[in-house]
Amino acid sequence: MTAHSLFVNATIHRTVMAGEVIYYEGDAGSHMFGVVSGVVELRKGSAVVAFLGPNDVFGERSLIDRHPRDLTAVAATETTLAEIDRDLFLFMVHETPTFALDIMGALASRLRDYDAKFGGSSPGTG
Repeated sequence: MTAHSLFVNATIHRTVMAGEVIYYEGDAGSHMFGVVSGVVELRKGSAVVAFLGPNDVFGERSLIDRHPRDLTAVAATETTLAEIDRDLFLFMVHETPTFALDIMGALASRLRDYDAKFGGSSPGTG
């Protein structure tokens, strides 16, 4: 199953308007998100860490380590998100090892981008 088909076929879709906060830094994380359409900004304070578009994922770190979100996620445009809770996330990791590799790849890529942009130790991906 591709990330696109997982997101399009997800049980829960949520549409957020441009400027709407999806979650705040410090929030508990019970879902990760896949971008179905639109653009999401990940922010650390006032700095934009990343722009994410269709088929990108974010919020996975809180599902993995159960720590509070370390970034704020904001819809940059009207955006449709697939919400993936921890149970579905664990099922997908167990049943589809390539899903786990895709998530790890997205996380690693964002960490590298953060390090290149800001230098030093990165905060993660929310």
